Amino acid sequence: MQKQLELTVPRMTRMHSQWDWLCLGLLIISSVTAEIEDGGVLGADVEVEDFDEESQQADVDKEESSLGVVYQTPKPTGDVYFAEPFDGELTGWVLSKAKKEDTDDTIAKYDGRWEVEELKENTVPGDKGLVLKSAAKHHAISAMLTKAFIFDKKPLIVQYEVNFQGGIDCGGAYIKLLSSTDDLDLEFFFDKTPYTIMFGPDKCGEDYKLHFIIRHRNPKTGEYDEKHAKRPDVDLKKFYLDKKTHLYTLVLKPDDTFEMLIDQSVISKGSLLEDMVPPVNPPKEIDDPTDKKPDDWDERPKIPDPNAVKPDDWDEDEPSKIEDLDAVKPEGWLDYEPQYVPDPSAKKPKDWDEEMDGEWEAPQVPNPKCATAPGCGLWVRPMKNNPKYKGKWKAPMIPNPNYQGIWSPRKIPNPDYFEDPHPFEMMTPISAIGLELWSMTSDIYFDNFIICSEKEVADRWAADGWGLKKLVASANEPGMFSQLVTAAEDHPWLWVLYILTLALPVGLGVLFCWPAKKTDEDFDLKKTDISMPVTKGGVKQGREELEDDEIDLEEEKENEDIGEDEDESKYGEDDDEENEVAGRSQEEGDETNKSGSEDEVTAADEIAGSGDGPLKSVRKRRVQKD
Repeated sequence: MQKQLELTVPRMTRMHSQWDWLCLGLLIISSVTAEIEDGGVLGADVEVEDFDEESQQADVDKEESSLGVVYQTPKPTGDVYFAEPFDGELTGWVLSKAKKEDTDDTIAKYDGRWEVEELKENTVPGDKGLVLKSAAKHHAISAMLTKAFIFDKKPLIVQYEVNFQGGIDCGGAYIKLLSSTDDLDLEFFFDKTPYTIMFGPDKCGEDYKLHFIIRHRNPKTGEYDEKHAKRPDVDLKKFYLDKKTHLYTLVLKPDDTFEMLIDQSVISKGSLLEDMVPPVNPPKEIDDPTDKKPDDWDERPKIPDPNAVKPDDWDEDEPSKIEDLDAVKPEGWLDYEPQYVPDPSAKKPKDWDEEMDGEWEAPQVPNPKCATAPGCGLWVRPMKNNPKYKGKWKAPMIPNPNYQGIWSPRKIPNPDYFEDPHPFEMMTPISAIGLELWSMTSDIYFDNFIICSEKEVADRWAADGWGLKKLVASANEPGMFSQLVTAAEDHPWLWVLYILTLALPVGLGVLFCWPAKKTDEDFDLKKTDISMPVTKGGVKQGREELEDDEIDLEEEKENEDIGEDEDESKYGEDDDEENEVAGRSQEEGDETNKSGSEDEVTAADEIAGSGDGPLKSVRKRRVQKD
């Protein structure tokens, strides 16, 4: 019984090890699944805006309607300053007739072409947008707002859709909110037209940007300066290359805070007072432009030691390399064979004119004799490092006792300093929206512009337009295998996880299902189990054999010489022990026969085990006596 328990322990240990491998496999599979699910999410943590119940219900409605490919032009549900779904004619939009300044006349005109058409991929029948059609041209188009937006107590929300249908090499898809001025003429809208806010994506080379720029008026000088929001900490590359329609939203609040969202997920937020470059408010102090560094100002932290002396044995004339005098020319070196010879297979071209081209010479090729030799030509000893070389001597450096630090001019009060505690309220009112773009890529798709002050209105507008495009694009998504390959292209280390994920089930199957090699312990356990009878007949037969052995033993004792008293006493004691053991074995066998319970097999094993001792003892004594 003890042996069986000892053999069971390593089996349980192997089972625990197998379960550990199984748990590890599940963890790896879970990590791969999480990575795939996060493939469509931004590369950094983003704050997802909560949709209101009305917008969520609108998404459900659009999903149901998309089954019948039904599209309805979005309509604003609240107070808006501008809304344009582009499902009809370009009513109210004005093409610019201006020319871009400081540009070559051949490309200075804003003659880029615009069209209203549907998406090329993931098309929603009836849903159209404004498409930039010309590459390597300037484009400019604008429209007046329904009513001007004044920066007072209401937030500004600007939202629109962009799809780079053919990718993007170098170009922008940003919008400009034009300032309200007396001389605003949309027919002459160009790059110098005053704007209050510029917002949207821009890309050139590998520089992916999301612009948010404000033009802030200096209250002292009256001049306008551009203030750029700090760049988001999110990788924007996916939004430019996936050829999907993305929703860009800017929320500017009266408390001077802002948020930039892509697909209704916040990717950047901050404050106009703290997160703009350069800052809205200038510094209180500036460097004194009249302050000059003194001539004796010492900025050297270390100087050569003036007390150091060059050692007498320092030879600056020793070369860094010398000939290796121990080198020996290799045997077989071909001193008189050139390394290159004329190509014997070359022939002079038929059109070669020696008067015009000179004497023809065959091109040079490596000498074939040098291929099997250590070398050809004049042998020269190789160079080695000169052990005596020390180079030019320089005094060691020591801390400068006269070091005064890096000089900087003194600070003076900034004469242009001002403090604008609420830049939102100081921004110039907006009366028009415009697209003034240069792009090396065509087919940039714009749709569903809206300017309002209520987030619920913008969300509902997005649900009726962008939400339907997103639904159709999701339905046309490639299969799981294509998604795995795409994710691995962005993150090559995923290939390792894929291989582990595929190999893990095979390994676990072999681990659990493949027959284990039989060990000596398993063989002994199996042998012990076979040798133990569990039937009543077997127990009875064992008892009869024991009785026969006792009778034979008594007969042998009578025939033996009993002359020695010690031997007789010894054998008598042995007989008593044998009878006692045999009787105890019989009693245990009787108890086993009386037992009719479920544990009959276990009891028989124990009896057989206990009875085996006396049998071996009796036979051992018979061998000794013989």
